Amino acid sequence: MNADEDKSEQTQAELPSAGRPTAASAALVLVSTPIGNLKDLSPRAVATLGEVAAILCEDTRTSGHLLRAHGISTRLVALHDFNEEARIPGVIARMAAGERFALISDAGTPLVSDPGYRLVRAAIEAGLLVSGVPGPNAAVFALTLSGLPPNPFLFVGFLPAKAGARQAELARLRALEAAGLAASLVFYEAPHRLAEFCADAAAVFGGRPAAVCRELSKHFEEVRRGTLPELAAYYGANQARGEITVVIGPAPVEAVGEAALDEVLRAAMGRMSLKDAVEAAAGATGVARKLVYARALGLKDQG
Repeated sequence: MNADEDKSEQTQAELPSAGRPTAASAALVLVSTPIGNLKDLSPRAVATLGEVAAILCEDTRTSGHLLRAHGISTRLVALHDFNEEARIPGVIARMAAGERFALISDAGTPLVSDPGYRLVRAAIEAGLLVSGVPGPNAAVFALTLSGLPPNPFLFVGFLPAKAGARQAELARLRALEAAGLAASLVFYEAPHRLAEFCADAAAVFGGRPAAVCRELSKHFEEVRRGTLPELAAYYGANQARGEITVVIGPAPVEAVGEAALDEVLRAAMGRMSLKDAVEAAAGATGVARKLVYARALGLKDQG
């Protein structure tokens, strides 16, 4: 294949297929917005927000600041946890009549620890096209900066504010790890609860490595790395400020017992080839591939 043919194929691959939902044709467009630095709003996001009939947002004051910074005059309509259910029928009716809407959150990718899920489900169930304009996301950005294994990861979001409920959720995650989960864990947390969160996490996960990512993409961006007890001690003495994302490293290999490994392997071997099952189990548990392979052969011999 020559260069011209390759370029032609690439151009064709970038063209939307007939009937495929795109930001230019969808009734509802999920638009990612900056998590701090207003310059991170993409040109396609700016164009989309300027073209739709209205922009659904969490807080019109916060979103209004963003729109003014980019010269966008589209009308803002508040859509949050307290009014989403009531607004959905009217918005869906307007979409069905041909109007296009954008959905944004105060910061980052819509629906990720933010309202909008019920609206998206209603639009899909109504047969309307839903698309999006990708962009910033605090959880993924923090994961890449943390220095901890980026995949697999489990995004947890905000834990309950009350200590007892928060500790119960952390214990549940630890139980999942004992059953075979081996993934970096990503949380959002309020700055005034950060020290308590780190202390509770240290009590459950021990001295595991972690990172506290603060004010990402902003002037005072900070990533503090250390063990959970170290971070708990630091933030117990130093009040955190701003938006917080916490990443906790995966369970160590020795935390995955033989019984848990066998359970993961049997499930994988029941639906895929031996090679693929070994790869899947190694990825899910963090156990070295050669050890997983040896155990898989043993289970195969057992029938």
